[in-house]
Amino acid sequence: MIERGTAASDRITTWRLVIFVTGLVCIITLYRSAWYHMGNVALALFVGLFLVVAAYHNKLEGAIQRLKRWKQIKATHLARLKLDWPAIPTHQWEVPPDHLYAKDLDLAGPHSLLHLLDTTISDHGRARLTSWLFDQPPLLETWSKRQQLVQELTRRPLFRDRLTLFAQLTGEEEINGRRLEAALLHPIGFPRLNVILAVQAGLACSTILLGAGALFGWIPGYWMFSFGAYVAIYFLTDQGEELLEHAVGLHHEMERLGTVLCYLERQARSARSALSEVCAPLIDGATAPSLHVKQIARTLHAISVKANPLVHLFLNALCPWDLWFARRLLLIQTAVRNDLPVWLDRLAEVEAACALANFSHLHQDYAWPTLIQPDTALPATMASITAERLGHPLLPASTRVANDIRLEGLGSIHLITGSNMSGKSTFLRTVGINVCLAQAGAPVCASDFRWTWSRVACCIRINDSLEAGLSFFYAEVKRLKAILELTHVRSEPPVLFLIDEIFRGTNNRERLIGSRAYITALSQGHGFGFVSTHDLELTDLEKDISFLTNLHFQETVSAGALQFDYRLRPGPCPTTNALRIMQLEGLPISDRTQDNHGQHPA
Repeated sequence: MIERGTAASDRITTWRLVIFVTGLVCIITLYRSAWYHMGNVALALFVGLFLVVAAYHNKLEGAIQRLKRWKQIKATHLARLKLDWPAIPTHQWEVPPDHLYAKDLDLAGPHSLLHLLDTTISDHGRARLTSWLFDQPPLLETWSKRQQLVQELTRRPLFRDRLTLFAQLTGEEEINGRRLEAALLHPIGFPRLNVILAVQAGLACSTILLGAGALFGWIPGYWMFSFGAYVAIYFLTDQGEELLEHAVGLHHEMERLGTVLCYLERQARSARSALSEVCAPLIDGATAPSLHVKQIARTLHAISVKANPLVHLFLNALCPWDLWFARRLLLIQTAVRNDLPVWLDRLAEVEAACALANFSHLHQDYAWPTLIQPDTALPATMASITAERLGHPLLPASTRVANDIRLEGLGSIHLITGSNMSGKSTFLRTVGINVCLAQAGAPVCASDFRWTWSRVACCIRINDSLEAGLSFFYAEVKRLKAILELTHVRSEPPVLFLIDEIFRGTNNRERLIGSRAYITALSQGHGFGFVSTHDLELTDLEKDISFLTNLHFQETVSAGALQFDYRLRPGPCPTTNALRIMQLEGLPISDRTQDNHGQHPA
């Protein structure tokens, strides 16, 4: 369609040139032959024909641009499906520095979950989507309505794509709601504005009338006196500079907001649905928000002449341009002070739901999670997570390995052992990222997923900090302390802890002592979860902690190379591979060391 449209556009360009040249020759010939009436008729006909063809050409060019945008939207969907990261647009996501799982689970940043999910068109929408992943778990009623909206929008790919399309057709940049609110919701006091405006308007009218009289020679040049007074007042009084500076350049974003709100209003007026319920504030008022926004956009467009100093100076010399639109802006602030935050909030809700719905539409084999309501009479039901064929959504389907998990009861711990590179860390992230998706209202990478509300807390990716003066071990200790303290709070949902290589930053003896004490304390708290370790001695805890279960990943050696199947198996790990990896990479390993290693109880 784009190719056919472009070919047609080229032909029309040629016809426009032919019409112009032919009309010019005919009109000149008729006028030179003194056939003035025929010349006037020919002029009207050729001008009318040229305008009709030009209008059709503009419409065709607009359609071609829409198709190109549409094609790019579809190409981005394919990139998300194939995990073609360079082809997926990226944004800046704000991650709290002390967040207990965002960095550990790769929720933000390049090649992250938000990089995969984020289709939002405004900063408010991106912040809403981020909060759904970072602020968990939500209230049950909130989550139920959110999931219902996401499921409804999953079935409406045309709606989602058009929402993005309409935003992009009016500009490349996102809708900056924070800047709009800063300009429209924080009025600046402007004393005696109406009085100064009336005086300046009177002086401007007097200058124009007196100038016209002087131009035609009716009166002397008295206009200079009124103009001098006008200029003096202009430079001696506040012309709303501080107020207007905030509004310069905002008309493009306001136009995009108006276009998107207009589309939402049309779609939300259909039969009762989750979308119409979310968009109710946009359609219940006497005047549509899109009309208000378009009026505001026109005012902001007029204010934006300040970006062109010569035009701005000319207009203010002719009339009190800045004063008039400062007054209009103050009136707009009064009119939309309570409405604009609501409009942006509703748009953000739809945007975030569209992002999750797009994720669901692209992965139709993913399961919708089932939330288990715990029975207060049965403590074991307070904490539960059961999944079949659970996989990591950020790994390609061709290489992803799925596992089944079943963890039930407060204090339950699965202790995972395994060799280096066997998949322990990836498995912990798989559990955590799918719980985050479930509690955000999205489908999960599994064939079946059932869980109870959980406060996710991780100790997987810990970094030292030169700025804060923290060593790796001390940073790890602080994170583990924070997780343990969370398990002491029994008035909130249980903690789902995911701990990788516990106390890896210290020596073997102290690591074993600390790990035994810490895992025992976790089993007595208000939480449940997974702990991975290289210390096979910790598997003996299964005898002392009734709710602890040993699981493992392992590798095989084939043709002198290590091979991993990433399958989770019951029991402690029967093999280790650290020395083998050292040897394969050419590090010096003595035969005696290998023999002793081979006789290790592992």
